[in-house]
Amino acid sequence: MALAKKAGLVPERAEFLQYHVHSHLDVFADGKPVTVPGGIGIDIKDPAVQGDPESGYGLSRICAKPCISPLHTHAPDGVLHTETKTVEPNHLGQFFVEWAVRLDRSCVGDYCEPKTSIAIYVDGQADKGDPRDIELSNGKEIAVVIGTPPGSIPSEFPQ
Repeated sequence: MALAKKAGLVPERAEFLQYHVHSHLDVFADGKPVTVPGGIGIDIKDPAVQGDPESGYGLSRICAKPCISPLHTHAPDGVLHTETKTVEPNHLGQFFVEWAVRLDRSCVGDYCEPKTSIAIYVDGQADKGDPRDIELSNGKEIAVVIGTPPGSIPSEFPQ
């Protein structure tokens, strides 16, 4: 939960669905997919959290103390969940802070330009802005491409 707080998010004891959107994140390194893990933004050691890294994590009941960020992943499927009490969109930079992976205009993790090329796509279109500022709105498809791109860049939220 410390990383959620570092990202400017307020962890809760339960999920709230008054504002509920899903974005999708694909990460590729030299054309190969990189798994976006489930359980980011969730205290997977809390007794109220059930699941595992392969099938995903969820709450079986309200946690005794804050255990889930309003921005999180349940499963290793790239779906970024924003689930909050108020309409407050999150941004890709907040997710990467929670993931503990560096993200800025020239670096993703330890991969940095000019040694390694970095490209960001939103709904299949190249995005030249600061990737940290990309709003996580419902149905948005984001692709982070490190090095050699894959055969095709995802352009739609997978169904």
